[in-house]
Amino acid sequence: MGLLKGSFTFSRFHVEGQLPQAFLNFVNSRMKANAYQSTIKSTEEKRMGWVSLTDVLDTNFENANYALGDFLIFSLRVDRKLISPKLMKIKLMEEERRFLAESGKDRIHKQLSSAMKDKVKLDLLAKTDPIPSFYDVCWSVSKNELYFSSLSDNVAQDFADLFKKTFSLALKPFSPQENCLIQQNTESTDSASLIGREFLTWLWFKSEERNGRIALRNQEEIELRFLKRISLEAGEGEYSQGVVCHGIHAELKEGKEAIRQGKKVKEAGIKLTHDQNEWEFTFKGDSFHFQSMKMPPADWQETSEDPSGGLLERIYLIENAVKTMDALYESFLKIRFSSLWKEKEIPLLNKWLKEK
Repeated sequence: MGLLKGSFTFSRFHVEGQLPQAFLNFVNSRMKANAYQSTIKSTEEKRMGWVSLTDVLDTNFENANYALGDFLIFSLRVDRKLISPKLMKIKLMEEERRFLAESGKDRIHKQLSSAMKDKVKLDLLAKTDPIPSFYDVCWSVSKNELYFSSLSDNVAQDFADLFKKTFSLALKPFSPQENCLIQQNTESTDSASLIGREFLTWLWFKSEERNGRIALRNQEEIELRFLKRISLEAGEGEYSQGVVCHGIHAELKEGKEAIRQGKKVKEAGIKLTHDQNEWEFTFKGDSFHFQSMKMPPADWQETSEDPSGGLLERIYLIENAVKTMDALYESFLKIRFSSLWKEKEIPLLNKWLKEK
């Protein structure tokens, strides 16, 4: 439940489609129609639906105010029933021996064996309590953007399917490759799949160029440092080769050596400071996912008159960190696809790599 307190891990989506008129009334009816509903002795292996962010037992949204300014705030509940393979094997053996003893037969044909297996599985599922998981959703309606507190592809697919069923709107995962500057430079097509890693590699260099100070396009400056853990990789899929470096403030000779050998930064721990606020998180270059984001202390003191103030403050801080990383990425792309890249940036980066 990282949206309410603690660190927050999240992936990002664009919401695609036309919002209906009387949108909040539409949302209210559709949320309730697709809310989580529990059943007694269910044999489903997976059951999911929407619940309140602030009260996971409120599946009817009677007390939940999920409309919060420009945002819709709620949670996805996914219940899974897991059966131990060893338990399944034992119960099936017991069922087979019982059948053979009662029928007087000496063997079980294939079709009956399959039916027995299904019966044993259903019996076990009916007796097994589900294991619930909760995933926070923060949807900015006006911006058509959404944060979802899971990095799992399977969970994200379940979420996208239920979201489309509920609201008749599609979710498109955020991708660093789908930027207009990349689309306009056709020569970058071959390397576009690794552009996020190239960005993180450049960002590591820029973070050490001026002792952590990096200028943004609007003449603002932020402070950014790499820390704790840096993962570098060359290639993709089964042909990839990687190395993981650990250290403080990324003073890691093996990391620079890996870059000289053609590897790029795939993910890294980052400390970001902007407007007197400080965040720490792990940033993933391929997807721009944020993992375990620790946020600055909130200035807002929650009161009984305004219980949502603290949550809005946290959302504001999350958005600020995301906007800052996006601004850094835009700055990188403007340099990457200009004459400055070969004339200035590459020589400076190579000089940095040679430093001990």
